[in-house]
Amino acid sequence: MKGGGIENPAFDTPSSDFGQRYHAGPAGAGAGAGAAAPAGPGPCPEEGPCGWGPCAPRALQFCNNSEGYLVAYSLLAIFQGIVVNGLINISISTIEKRYELNSSLTGLISASYDIAFCLLSLFVSYLGERGHKPRWLAFSAFMLGLGSLVFSLPHFSSGKYQYGGKIEDTCQTAETTFANATCSASTNSPLRKYLYVFILGQLLLGVGGTPLYTLGTSFIDDSVPKHKSSLYIGVGYAMSLLGPAIGYVLGGQLLQVYIDIQIPKRQDRTYTKVDQDDPRWLGAWWIGFLACFFAIWLLIIPFSCFPKHLPGTAKIQAEKIPETHDGGGQILVETNDIGQSFKDFPVALLILLRNPVLMSLIVASSSEALVATGFATFLPKFIENQFGKSSSFSATLGGLVLIPGAALGQVISGVLVSKRKMDCKGIIKFMIGTCSVALILNTVFLFAKCGNEPFAGVSETYNGTGTLDNLTAPCNANCRCLRSVYYPVCGSDEVQYFSPCFAGCTTYLFNNMKKTYHNCSCIGKSKRGNGLEDFLYEAVPGKCPTQCKVLPLFLTFFFFAVVFTFMATTPTTVAILRCVPDKQRSFALGVQLLFLRLLGTIPGPILFGVAIDNSCTLWDIDECETKGACWIYDNERMAYLLMGISAACKIVTIIFVVMAVYFYKPPPLTKALRQKTSEKISAIHT
Repeated sequence: MKGGGIENPAFDTPSSDFGQRYHAGPAGAGAGAGAAAPAGPGPCPEEGPCGWGPCAPRALQFCNNSEGYLVAYSLLAIFQGIVVNGLINISISTIEKRYELNSSLTGLISASYDIAFCLLSLFVSYLGERGHKPRWLAFSAFMLGLGSLVFSLPHFSSGKYQYGGKIEDTCQTAETTFANATCSASTNSPLRKYLYVFILGQLLLGVGGTPLYTLGTSFIDDSVPKHKSSLYIGVGYAMSLLGPAIGYVLGGQLLQVYIDIQIPKRQDRTYTKVDQDDPRWLGAWWIGFLACFFAIWLLIIPFSCFPKHLPGTAKIQAEKIPETHDGGGQILVETNDIGQSFKDFPVALLILLRNPVLMSLIVASSSEALVATGFATFLPKFIENQFGKSSSFSATLGGLVLIPGAALGQVISGVLVSKRKMDCKGIIKFMIGTCSVALILNTVFLFAKCGNEPFAGVSETYNGTGTLDNLTAPCNANCRCLRSVYYPVCGSDEVQYFSPCFAGCTTYLFNNMKKTYHNCSCIGKSKRGNGLEDFLYEAVPGKCPTQCKVLPLFLTFFFFAVVFTFMATTPTTVAILRCVPDKQRSFALGVQLLFLRLLGTIPGPILFGVAIDNSCTLWDIDECETKGACWIYDNERMAYLLMGISAACKIVTIIFVVMAVYFYKPPPLTKALRQKTSEKISAIHT
């Protein structure tokens, strides 16, 4: 746009002497160089009002700014987190039971989101860079809502839930007919076909999530001054972390509702009414997905009414001083106008892959993501086994540490980078400090750990009978107990037993609504010190109270470790946006998120899972001699393994961040560049 009057900086083909100003609109698509700009000075022609074509109500113009967009972006990120990282995670075990799927198949369901994200992130971020980004986010909302709807459909087409007979957990005599004790080959249930519906739902969710954290984030950076960008991105990322928290709370409440809403009193003569304590109970997992479908589709409305550029974008971009890594990529992109068509995709990708600063930051963020997703998946299990807490209470503690800590870290870092007005190199140095503190706090695993409590048949014998690593002893040999039914009880001898059956208990009573077991042949002499209490019970459900009291210390240190770990997230995003050519910012985020999943979020839970399985001391072996879940872990070995993985990843992160500082070369800010920047700003003011 070299006509008379002011050049339009939002759609100019950047010249080499002006460097990086901002990413351009889609040239050749109605906004190319030389076609779309008015002749005289004025705002960017696509900094239009908020509305739909000629329909632009005045009330909507109050939202036609960066704050209004941030609200819409945050809401979409929250609902995406509710569905993808909240409802699906908490519903997966219920889906396993309802549709007779094993863990490997449900793992495929969980991975489908990342598969779709990896396949599309590069193409969406490349094509959307010059497109109408708010409309891309309207498409994102449409696909996220559709994915939520599809994920809930199996409930409506699979019929009513049919639960089977109640499993006995007490000692049964050899003469008793016990159907659960026989090995039967599993049949290929027609319910398993719904696996493909769940995978389709996750793929659609992955398609919807791709534009959100690439194009949506870069649009924030386009629309606000450089020193405010980190604050806005930090707030947006922090809001996205509320999604999983809300999803876990909402999903947990919905699982207390029976799956078909109304509980059937009796299905035939042998069936009895189920309650939440019954292992056959399944909750209404599908309600949350259906509610999110309606809520997310409502967000299509605000995103569809935003203009291509918010008012004032041209002025903001003209005022920005370029910080692109001086490696030749900026000049190559500008002189050859890379990115105008899809045929430029390989060259554009090669330019980013040859940027050493970008690739160092990507490897560093991927290493951090590996640790973050690993702990997000297995921290509740670690707390449950280390400190003897219930699974539900452990999940609550894990959420209270991870979600607020991550949100606080991202907001704090966003505020600090914004207030200090750090440049690209200063931001990267700031990351070195936060990662180093997180590494030091990671040593909490060395001193805030617990040993294993006494466990009959695992860590000690049954009062001198039987052998270690064998749950069966003479006192329970005739009980026909199932190792696949893990229902721990604590005996009056302060020893934990695998189940009431393995404790040799033949009867149970309810005292004040509390279940107690009696006539337990394997439980030794009481250690309670009061003989009168021996008549009250011999065993109670649940694990024995742990003697380890370091849980508060562990949670405190781990909380601050999470805070400092996530204090590097927002600065990483901002540094990536700064160190690449302006026209490649969205594409750079797409490349980052691709590697983030391939090197971080996908292998993270796998690596942590292998480490935790490696610390197992008692596996579930069913009647068909099939190895199942792990029941008992070596607590100290688990703590050391997790600390080793976490520390190694932190060290890798620090090394690559240091490399980013070493490689970074700021562009030369010449006198001509300063003069042209001043001319652009003056022309826009005019």
